[in-house]
Amino acid sequence: MDVLYIVVPAYNEAENIEKFVDDWYPVIEHHDGDGLSRLVIINDGSKDNTYEILEELAKTKPLLQPLTKPNGGHGPTVLYGYRYAVESGADYVFQTDSDGQTDPREFERFWQLRTRYDAVIGNRVGREDGKNRVFVEKTLVALLQIIFGVKVPDSNAPFRLMDRRLLEKYLKRMPEDYNLPNVMLTTFFAYYHESMIFRRITFRPRQAGKNSINMKKISKIGAEAIRDFYKFRKEM
Repeated sequence: MDVLYIVVPAYNEAENIEKFVDDWYPVIEHHDGDGLSRLVIINDGSKDNTYEILEELAKTKPLLQPLTKPNGGHGPTVLYGYRYAVESGADYVFQTDSDGQTDPREFERFWQLRTRYDAVIGNRVGREDGKNRVFVEKTLVALLQIIFGVKVPDSNAPFRLMDRRLLEKYLKRMPEDYNLPNVMLTTFFAYYHESMIFRRITFRPRQAGKNSINMKKISKIGAEAIRDFYKFRKEM
């Protein structure tokens, strides 16, 4: 039976995290590969009690694996989770976020495509998280087409199922502290014509808590992203 690891970064999600686990734990239970599948939630140095809540929940949920690390940002935490999943023996790795914006009921459609495609990636059509976020994603997609010559509908969706072998193939190309790993994974898959498909997903407003990324941070990350994109392009 296939071993599934669901990788989830979490930062200051005390208001969201219990409901998130309640929503997603049945998914990992349903796809438990001989007791080896895991819902891996990585606490990224939260200042609230996110990790303590996770530890308490794990006492009655054996497939929940809380991890904690110093604060490094969303991207490096996603990479940390990916590497953990690969090293732990996952066959398939799924990534989503802990803020309640994605719908676990849509996972099964992705899972059914796993034997036909090595990567199934969400396409946030009609996303409900604000015009600024939509603008940022459209800008990213345009930059990828200009710099890498790839055309994708959504580069950074936190709803993606990947074959472990494909993920492992490209993880080594990114430094541990890279900010936009999902964007570059999507880019690599498209550029090298890997077996990938996009599927429409629901993307709701944040369910509780405060978003830690504001436009000032987005602008800084954007400037760094352009520099990094050209560096990656030279190596491809």
